[in-house]
Formats: sequence, C-alpha cells, structure tokens
Amino acid sequence: MTQPQPTDPDQLAFQRYRTLLFSVAYRLLGSAADTEDVVQDAWLKWSAADRSRVADPKAYLTRIVSNLAMEQLRSTRHRREAYVGPWLPEPILTGPDTADGAVEADSVSTALLLVLETLSPLERAVFVLKEVFAFSHAEIAQAVDRSEAAVRQAAHRAREHVRARRPRFPADRARRRDVTERFLAAATGGDLNTLMELLAPDVTLWTDGGGKVRQALKPVVGAETVARWFAALGTATYQGVGPERMRAELTSVNGGPGLVFHAPDRVIATMTFDFDPAGRICAVHNVANPDKLRAVAAGTRHQVC
Repeated sequence: MTQPQPTDPDQLAFQRYRTLLFSVAYRLLGSAADTEDVVQDAWLKWSAADRSRVADPKAYLTRIVSNLAMEQLRSTRHRREAYVGPWLPEPILTGPDTADGAVEADSVSTALLLVLETLSPLERAVFVLKEVFAFSHAEIAQAVDRSEAAVRQAAHRAREHVRARRPRFPADRARRRDVTERFLAAATGGDLNTLMELLAPDVTLWTDGGGKVRQALKPVVGAETVARWFAALGTATYQGVGPERMRAELTSVNGGPGLVFHAPDRVIATMTFDFDPAGRICAVHNVANPDKLRAVAAGTRHQVC
C-alpha cells in the first residue's frame, strides 16, 4: 500500500488509524492480502471525501473499512465453499507486543478466526467492533448502516455463538510457548511419547494446501494418529524438502507462539496451535498453501491492536 506522506493533516489522520483499520479488517476477512486491499480502498475513499464534513475520522474510517470488508466477505464466500481441503486463515507474523491483553491476543488467533468464519458478515463485524474494540452499539449501528436494535440482536447472537465454541479458560501465554517449544523438539526428534503427553486425546490437525501442495484433505483426529504424523517430521521428506534441509523457527504468529518452516529457498508452512484449559494442544493449524504464505515469506510483521 502507498504510505501517506507525514506532512498533510488529512494524511496524518489516516496514518494515525491505519493499524486500527488493518486490525478490524483482518479479523473480518482472515486474509492479510484482502485486508491490505480493503485498507488501500479505504485510503482512496478517504482521499476523495469532503473531510470538512467528517466530525470523527476514527468512526468515519472504521465505517468505510467495515463495509468494504463485509462486501468482500459476501463476494468470497462461494470461493471458500469450493476450496480444496480445509480452509484456514492466512497467517500473519505479529510482534511480541501485539495485542498485549489476553483478550486482544486471542481475538487474532487462528482458532477464533475460524469460529468467526461461521458467522454472517454482519454478525462478524458487530462481534469484532463490540467485543474486541469496545465500540458502543450506537457507534456500530452507524458503522454498519443498521438500526441499534438490529446491532444488539446481532451482537447477542454472535457472542453466544462464539462463547459456545471457544474455551472459557485458555492456557496462559507462558504455558503455550513452553508447550510449543517442547512440541517442536519432540517432533523433530521423533519423540512419540512426549508428543502424546502434549496432545489432548481428541486433538485435531487441520492442513491447508489449497490444492496447490499435497496435504490431508480431511482433518486428522486423535492424539496417537497426530503424534505419529509429527514424529515422522525428523525423517520424512516434506514438499520435496528433506529434514536435513528444513529449518523450523519459533516466532509469534497470529498473536501467539507459532512455527514457520523454511526450505533453503522458500517458506513451506506455518503452524499455530489451540490449547485446552489444561495447556494441552487440542488443535493444530498447518498452512502450506503458498498463496497464503507470501507475507510470511517476505518477513512482513504486522502490528495489530
């Protein structure tokens, strides 16, 4: 995206809220590439607007981004329904200071983005603006062009839907990082017993190749099956890359500890985890579709709030 020059007051206003706009749109879309397009379109609309009539730039820009993102969601739904294998959100590298609060960090996690995929575009926008960014019902009503009563109903439906599908007491950040580190060591060392200790009995592995690279087309379920899958990492060739030529990096992905797998010439996959209240891994999200790894491969690290 063309960065606004830090000289014009109107451009400075957009730059001031750019992180917010990216953060809203990414949670609505689950795609960094689509989010960048939406923020670019918002910049163009902001540039063309009569800003003397804009009393609150933050509200105005949030309204633009929310509506653009909802339009994008509606237009891409059919493509996601025809997707080859499981669809997972496009991963983003995040900084250690991203979403310092536990609620905000969880709200950009792969696991929650998948839950948000099951909401309608309106419910998703209302949930994100209310639960993550603490906009009032009245402010959201203006942002999404609905009545306040409709927004309240959508907020209630979305909140109940998400609450039913997300753990109420997730493991703390230090525990998650420790388990991720131990998981990586056990997988690369072929340590089946440790993997079994780290995985919840009903753990599910989701692999997203998008038909571009070979991946499991259905979820892999159960601790023993998933453990054996990962215990083979230290000896098996993956996407034509032998284990001696592969490097795994522990870093911050989508607001929490994650893994990035590197070949000598490219990034071949990312991995993020969901944890049960006991701190065991209950879901593994493996993105290998190269179309979704471009920002990660470029080393782009996003600040999200």
